[in-house]
Order: sequence, then C-alpha cells, then structure tokens
Amino acid sequence: MNILRAAGVCAATVAMTYAQGSPLAFEVASIKPAAPPTDGRIMFRMNSDNGRINFSNVSLMNLITAACKIKEHQVEGPGWLNSARYDVTATFPAGATKEQVPAMLQVLLAERFKLKLHHETKVMPAYELMAAKGGAKLTAAEKEGNLRMMMGPRGRHMTGVATMARLAETLSNALDRPVVDMTGLPGSYEIDLEWSGDDMPRGMRGLGPGGPGGPGGPGETRPHDENADAPSIFTALQAKLGLRLEAKKTTVEMYMIDNIEKAPSEN
Repeated sequence: MNILRAAGVCAATVAMTYAQGSPLAFEVASIKPAAPPTDGRIMFRMNSDNGRINFSNVSLMNLITAACKIKEHQVEGPGWLNSARYDVTATFPAGATKEQVPAMLQVLLAERFKLKLHHETKVMPAYELMAAKGGAKLTAAEKEGNLRMMMGPRGRHMTGVATMARLAETLSNALDRPVVDMTGLPGSYEIDLEWSGDDMPRGMRGLGPGGPGGPGGPGETRPHDENADAPSIFTALQAKLGLRLEAKKTTVEMYMIDNIEKAPSEN
C-alpha cells in the first residue's frame, strides 16, 4: 500500500502521528452493508466515543465529508455516493482521540474503498447571507448553542442558537451551493426556521443532523409532502429573520474522485 496516498486522501487535514512514519489508523474496523429500511425512512447515526466509532446507515458521501471536513457540494463522484449505505464500527489505537477520527477515516477510505482523489479549484455559484431590506429581525442570545435541522411534515425545520457564520455554514450543508456570511453581525442569535426543503440538493433532501461535515447526531429521511405549504428557504429567511440570500460566484476547493469502489474489501 502507498502509505502517503492512504494517509493523504485529504491533504489539508492529514495527521501523521507515529514516530515511525505510519499513518494513524483504526486498530480494528468492520464495514457491512446496512439493512434496507422497512418503513420508507432512512436513519443514519455517526457516533465516536469511548475509544471507538459506531456509524449506522452512513453513505460514502457521509464518510468522505467527515474525513475531509468538507461539504457535500465540494465532492464530485458517482451518483451512488449518497445511496449505498453501510454500518461501520472501528476501535481507536492506543492514545488516539476523537479529534483524530477524520484522519483515521481517511486511511479507512483509502484502504477499504480504494479511494483516490485530487483537488481542483472551481468557480461555482454561491450565496451571500446578508440583511434584507429593512434590516435583520434577530433576537440576540447570550451564547452559541446547538443548531439542529430536522424533517417535519412541511419540510425542513432549523432551530437553536447560532452565530451568523454558523448559520451560513449550516445552510451550506442544506443548499446546493456554499453560503458565505456577509451580514457583519457579531454575537449569537435565536434561530427558528421552517421551509419546504425543495431547495436542497437531491442527495441531501430529508437528511437530519449528523449529515456531511462530520460525526454528529442522528439523521432521517422521510417522504416529502408535495402538498405542504411551507415557504422556500429564501422566503422563510426574510420573513422570520430579516435576512436574504444573494446569488454570487466564488472559488471553491473541490475534491474530485478518481477512483472508489462500492464494495469494501473484506473485514
């Protein structure tokens, strides 16, 4: 195995740790196809604690974005990156921490799924988050808290306390392009938004917390009610928070997949 290629899947976040030059890798790892859903819903979970990871129903897109600490819109690869699902359990080596999980995931992806990619910069559509005409309508909070997204009967529901930068980052996960905070507003604010979810990329519609970007909480996919009358994210942002999204173009670092295998090598 080419150690540098295995450890360097995402060069910006690689952590070479051992004095002998070996990449940090899980001690033992098991990857199995996830059982198909029985009720039309897909729940996925990405937990890392007590010296091990326990991921259920995760896609390769989930694993790649968690390993590289990037967003889904930065990855270009086969369409099944979002549809093929796996259960992954693995044990940390002695002395490893939860913060080193992304580096260990990189090695896992290179060894077991034969992932190879390269980086390119690409000018692509983006949104700038800014105050709408008439000014922002935000309620200040003392400090930043959890910001959760979930699927409801009318579409998406985001609730919690966040800075404007965190809101922009979370919207980047939910929309089909990056969102850049241009509000200039400091501090944290209460967020309560509900929208149809139709503005989300196909692979992300219906996914709850714990999606691309790293291990987190549970996620869920439910059939969207096409008759729901929830507003678009653009209307909801302006009506509830006095914010707007303005379309722009920006340069984004892209992760272009050169090779990846759908079936992992044997445990």
